[in-house]
Amino acid sequence: MYLLREIEKFMRETDMPWTKFGRLSVCDPRFVEDLRNGRQPGQKISQKALHFMAQWRNDHAG
Repeated sequence: MYLLREIEKFMRETDMPWTKFGRLSVCDPRFVEDLRNGRQPGQKISQKALHFMAQWRNDHAG
């Protein structure tokens, strides 16, 4: 649930569609929809998504 909250917050901040987030972060355009429907990703996928958000924020800061 923490991961989904962070992703939803990130998408609001960046105005990024959920399909684009999934495609860019974990190569799965349905990732966010699946999370919304109860998918429980493994640690590797979760870390990949969190790393993507951190990297995006770093690259687009300022």
